[in-house]
Amino acid sequence: MAKAPLPPGVSAQDFANALRDFKAAIGADWVFTSEQDLELYRDPYSHVWGTPEERLASAALSPTTVEQVQQIVRVANKYKTPLFPVSAGRNLAYGAAAPAMSGSIVLDLKRMNKVLAVDDKRHFALVEPGVTYFDLYRHIQERKLKVWIDVANPGWGSLMGNALDHGIGHTYSPYRDHFGSHCGMEVVLPNGELMRTGMGAMPNADTWQDMKYGQGAGVEGLFAQSGFGVVTKMGFWLAPEPEAVLTARVQVPRYGDLQALIEEFDAIENSGLSGPPGFSSPLGAPGPELTALMANGWPSLQQIETYHASRGGPAWTLSARFYGPEETIRGTWSYAKRRIGAAIRGATFEETAFYRTPHTMESIKKENASFFGIPSLDTFYALRRRPDEKPDEQLDGHIDFWTTVPRTAAGLHAGHRMVYETQRQVGMPVTATPFGGPVIFFARSFMVGFSIVTYRTNPEKNRKAMEYYTALIKNAGAAGFGMYRANISSQDLSAEQYSFNNHSLQRFRELLKDAADPNGIISPGRYGLWPARLRQTRGKA
Repeated sequence: MAKAPLPPGVSAQDFANALRDFKAAIGADWVFTSEQDLELYRDPYSHVWGTPEERLASAALSPTTVEQVQQIVRVANKYKTPLFPVSAGRNLAYGAAAPAMSGSIVLDLKRMNKVLAVDDKRHFALVEPGVTYFDLYRHIQERKLKVWIDVANPGWGSLMGNALDHGIGHTYSPYRDHFGSHCGMEVVLPNGELMRTGMGAMPNADTWQDMKYGQGAGVEGLFAQSGFGVVTKMGFWLAPEPEAVLTARVQVPRYGDLQALIEEFDAIENSGLSGPPGFSSPLGAPGPELTALMANGWPSLQQIETYHASRGGPAWTLSARFYGPEETIRGTWSYAKRRIGAAIRGATFEETAFYRTPHTMESIKKENASFFGIPSLDTFYALRRRPDEKPDEQLDGHIDFWTTVPRTAAGLHAGHRMVYETQRQVGMPVTATPFGGPVIFFARSFMVGFSIVTYRTNPEKNRKAMEYYTALIKNAGAAGFGMYRANISSQDLSAEQYSFNNHSLQRFRELLKDAADPNGIISPGRYGLWPARLRQTRGKA
């Protein structure tokens, strides 16, 4: 590891004085400066590993109380040492515990790990930053509480950290939008003052996790993907444990049936009658004929339809999940069959499984546990190493590219075409996955994307991966497809794509940042939001 950099604009003496005061605030054992300790605050999936572009921390701090966080923030203001808060530091593929700006001091909140409340009658939880999905699930199971959490992948991550980075899950709306399902937060502001949002601003209110809004302008969104404060408590709405889960499958014969399938199931999901659908097509992994066809340019839908007809079988499969009482979900499944059957000639229907709660890993071993509110680490199987890989071919991680497209067949095809054309532009192998399905993260949009693997021992492959990732962000932005999350190395570029009216949204955020954080100490550079003193240099010397 390279020598830990000093924070930009901070002298070695001021940095030493700040470390002295941090030690006085939280204890010397919890102020980390050694090379061995700071190794843990590198991005293990970084595609700029070991290069001058890698983001490195200057130190790390690990408090246990809100009062300690307040003292840390006050010291940081005194010496203008930038802080980069992380909840558990496991935001893999987006930067993990590494800061957005080299030289930042990582404020590691994982020791603040108390489950403060879970109410299975009012269906909410209140947690500290270090509480993971495993922690909350264990808390609920040990007390036999009748609530579900919506879990992210993997389950060792922080509820709060995932929500503040607009993370998502796998059950049903509104719960799988993790920031959207939060209710009430406590924040240490950039001046060290403590604030609570919503009904938490009333000293005697018992509705902090029941009512989001309180009165007046809402500010909660300022603390997601930003640098306006350090969130130290956060409430979440939980789902009442459903009595049962029914899983089902719909298959349609023609590739062109996709739009009708989307429309019909959207009406079901947007009425609150189902969990998220999954769309898949055998053309997501086609034979050499279609691959060869793509080498000559983007094929028309008629060409795709002709190719599919030559292969036979269903063109699209929709996987559905219904949660609730047995009589309700069986009725909803009957309604779905009637509605889709009337709209799409030749559609077929199959109930694939029926489960009663409570669930255990054993009872759903053939399913994705996250569909049932159970955290796991299964996602690590997706890009695992293989024993037969050569040392310079062993992947060390990945960066994720996910861009938002309209929830229509045309939107899906436009997103996939953008990926295809980017592959040809940068000389990447042209894949035929553009004819597969979208990813359903959010309730009313599709996501198009994938993981781009990284190799610590192969800088040339990493350089090519970065070139590809950069081109994807730019081309997606030109097509009107914005990323909802980005790796720390590309957050400036991703933010630039939101450019309506000369970047008026970002300029407004900068106005607020300069007012709330005049010393620019909280998360400089996170998602392209820089304080005035670092705005021109972007934190570089």
